[in-house]
Amino acid sequence: MLIKDVRVSVHRFKNSVPLINKPIEDDYRIICEIETDEGHVGIGMASRFLWHGVAAVAGKHLGPAIIGMDPRDLEKIHARLQPLISERGAMTGINLAGLSCIDLALWDIIGKASGRTVAQLLGGAKDYADAYVTYGFAAFETEHLIEMARILIGKGHTRLKMLVGTGRGLVEDAKRVAAVREAIGEDILLAVDANEGLRPEEALRIAKMIEPCNIAWFEDPLQRVDARDLGNMRKRTTIPLSAGQMDGHSLRFREWVEHDAIDIFMPNSMYNGGMTETRRVAHLSQIYNKPLSDAGGGGVWCLHHVAGFRNGTLAEIHLGTEQVEEQMFLDPPKAVNGRVAIPDAPGFGVTLNRDMLKETLVTA
Repeated sequence: MLIKDVRVSVHRFKNSVPLINKPIEDDYRIICEIETDEGHVGIGMASRFLWHGVAAVAGKHLGPAIIGMDPRDLEKIHARLQPLISERGAMTGINLAGLSCIDLALWDIIGKASGRTVAQLLGGAKDYADAYVTYGFAAFETEHLIEMARILIGKGHTRLKMLVGTGRGLVEDAKRVAAVREAIGEDILLAVDANEGLRPEEALRIAKMIEPCNIAWFEDPLQRVDARDLGNMRKRTTIPLSAGQMDGHSLRFREWVEHDAIDIFMPNSMYNGGMTETRRVAHLSQIYNKPLSDAGGGGVWCLHHVAGFRNGTLAEIHLGTEQVEEQMFLDPPKAVNGRVAIPDAPGFGVTLNRDMLKETLVTA
């Protein structure tokens, strides 16, 4: 089985904040399709940032380099692509996102050719993943946060995540967290995420204010999730810390481990170089006895690694990503009582909505 074609396109999707119907900034996706001489077509994706650049990396540089190769030879393919990504081995954002597109499509092909899901290829620990919902947008007022939380709980969800570092001030953010905790009770898991938006002193200050709220984890609390600062913060708060969604390749996780800076591993295969790199991260998480989760709007691409590895814990349902997947796929996986089943079809198990892709096409 040999690769005969690599196609890359950019698509723009429109979403809104649920409940208040406030438009969200347009959401861009870079879709890569790799076709083999046996007729298998694999789908991969990267997301949101520098989309034209990512598409050029994947379509103009990396894709042509793997024509004629066997898609199952992942190490051989990565050995060929590494010098193109960086001749000195550096792990950088736009190049890794381009590699993510390619690599995810390869995993989809391998699954389709073998009749197995990607979760099964990774180890098949489960055929589902329990999920948490990222819902607590900055655009919500406190009453909206409470109302939306109750709606989600009514649908069977028991794990929620909200944003802090919203620009409203630390005291106001802490009050919002406390109000949600009081409204939902102690039995519902509640996590917070600062999207790498706070200085070390700010992150520690709000952590101390919300510690009484029984916070499950504090995600990306610091600017650039600096390993040294994150390690210092971890020693001074009882809230578990998590990171990895945006630059979560294996060398970055190793740095966090070396600084004793992280409690929960959260790689995202759309940004870190793909499922091959996430597999390395997952093995590192197992070596250090850390739970493996998902963040950053990983959707179906990250669902599989949470289910595939035995230390996988929670997959993310992001209310923005959920809207994109409903438009992009004919058959996106859905949560039932807070749990998402791995699709029955092989590979990632989803089918592109070709009509919608024509409507959302920016460039090919």
